[in-house]
Amino acid sequence: MGKRGSQFLVVKSSTKKLLIELGVSEEHAHRLADDANMDAIKQMSVEQVAKKIGVEMESPDLDNVMNVIREQGTRKRTRSRRITISQKALDDDDIPTGENRFNVLNHHLVPHHELVPIEEEAEALSPWDLMHKDPIGDGMRLAKELLPKILITDPAVQVLKEMTEAENEELHAGWLANRVVRVIRYSRSAGKSIAYRLIVEGN
Repeated sequence: MGKRGSQFLVVKSSTKKLLIELGVSEEHAHRLADDANMDAIKQMSVEQVAKKIGVEMESPDLDNVMNVIREQGTRKRTRSRRITISQKALDDDDIPTGENRFNVLNHHLVPHHELVPIEEEAEALSPWDLMHKDPIGDGMRLAKELLPKILITDPAVQVLKEMTEAENEELHAGWLANRVVRVIRYSRSAGKSIAYRLIVEGN
């Protein structure tokens, strides 16, 4: 086995061992550590983690794994003294971008966000009776403007934008405006609650 192959096995073994020590089952730790180190795992979305370990989105196992990942993503390093630097002191190469940037959706205080496919918006919003008579036509229209708003510059929305554009390079400019976001919150006392937000470009 070459040097590169042995390094990969060491990384996988250490990542798997760490995940198990943090409370992830051996099976799920093995799947998560397959072809990914801890930094890569921390950048995965909830959907990516669920697919990688082979569980449904509603699975309690997924909640447990995500809690471990989020805890690692928000753990602070202890230092003997405080070090502060100005933004101007940072070179462009020092600012994490793309795959090296922390995924805000993995933060334990951020609920799950997902874009609702356009063709599914009417069905998803049907409990709120948002189908109104179209004032400029004879048909009905979905009055999405009545939904609570979320800015297109919101960090969670920006993550959704980057993930979607990475999978589809043919999206037109401004495609994200007026789209609907589903926000899912999990609570031990209240269970799962779902809310919807309309993406807008300004207040």
